[in-house]
Amino acid sequence: MPAKSLQELFVEELRDMYDGEKRLTKALPRMAKAAESQELGAALTNHLRETVRQVQRLEQVFRTIGEPVRGKKCDGIMGIVEEGKHAMEELEGSVLDAALIAGAQKAEHYEIASYGTLAYFAELLGNEKAKNLLGQTLDEEKAADEKLSTIAKSKVNRAALMGAGIDEDEEDYGRPMRLSSRRGGGRAMAHDRSRGGVRGNGGGRRRR
Repeated sequence: MPAKSLQELFVEELRDMYDGEKRLTKALPRMAKAAESQELGAALTNHLRETVRQVQRLEQVFRTIGEPVRGKKCDGIMGIVEEGKHAMEELEGSVLDAALIAGAQKAEHYEIASYGTLAYFAELLGNEKAKNLLGQTLDEEKAADEKLSTIAKSKVNRAALMGAGIDEDEEDYGRPMRLSSRRGGGRAMAHDRSRGGVRGNGGGRRRR
């Protein structure tokens, strides 16, 4: 049944996040194992431990408001987790690491928005204990997002840029240069060259 009051909406949003967090406890170990960067793998493993505690906090909130501990299918996290599965099947190396961070940060941003809203709902409803519990989780999600940004900017994204895996044995002008993939196929990338060199996006100087 649709929510008819802020209290009912609060409960529905709690159930959404409870289901989402439970899904992440299953997805994060796979992501950590797939990561090539040790720092990224450690960050994901650390956040898994935080996520387990966050599930327990949500259970405390349910008990605080006298509601049964129950989840409701979280379509948002489900979609993000599914995208992560595809990335782990199709990508490798530093490019996969960049995709893992992107996916993890999508989840973090979803959670930041959700927990921020839930904490405010709890405040409006006069439940200080629930507000504090949800606020603790909100702070953890923000810190996890910042950690992922630091890893991406310091190492991973640049490594992905420099290590795209372009085949170097195809030197004929006009021939496509392929990006290697985990499956060995890869998508063809048109790499047109002129005799005067390759012109970048900004164009080149015109000879007078």
